[in-house]
Amino acid sequence: MELKVGDKVPVFMAKNTDGTQFDSLEVVGKKTVVLYFYPKDNTSICTAQACSFRDQYESFTDLGAEVIGVSSDSVASHSDFSKKYKLPFTLLADENKKIRTLFGVPSSLFGLLPGRVTYVIDKSGIVRMVFNSVKGQNHITKALDFIKNNAV
Repeated sequence: MELKVGDKVPVFMAKNTDGTQFDSLEVVGKKTVVLYFYPKDNTSICTAQACSFRDQYESFTDLGAEVIGVSSDSVASHSDFSKKYKLPFTLLADENKKIRTLFGVPSSLFGLLPGRVTYVIDKSGIVRMVFNSVKGQNHITKALDFIKNNAV
C-alpha cells in the first residue's frame, strides 16, 4: 500500500554511503525530510536528479530540511556515485527493497523500472507531499517549493 499525504512514516534502517547503519528515527520526526526514491545510480536521469538535489542542497538545509536518496544499489555503488558527483546528502542502499516496499513506491514503465517518488515528511514524521514522476529534475522544484510555501 502506497504511503499518502497524512500517513505516518514507518521506521526503517539501511546502510548509508559509508556502510554504517542509518536509523530513520535519528532524523524522521526531528526535522523536515525530503526522501526520494530513484531507480539506479549512474544513469542519466538519476544522475541529473541527484546533481540537482546537490545544487539545491543548501536551499533545502537553509529551510531546515534534510535530503535522503534511496535506491536498490549497493553501498559500494552509492559510495562511488556520491564521490563522483560530490553529493552532500545521504544515499541509502535498499538492496532488498524493504524501504521501497514499506513506502509502497510503485514501479514505472509497465512494472519494469523501480519508481521515482519524492516524499516531503514534516518534523512530526507525517508525509506532507508525495510527488511521483519519471522526470527526475521536477522532483527538486516540487519539494523545494512545497517546503517554502508550507510550514513543515
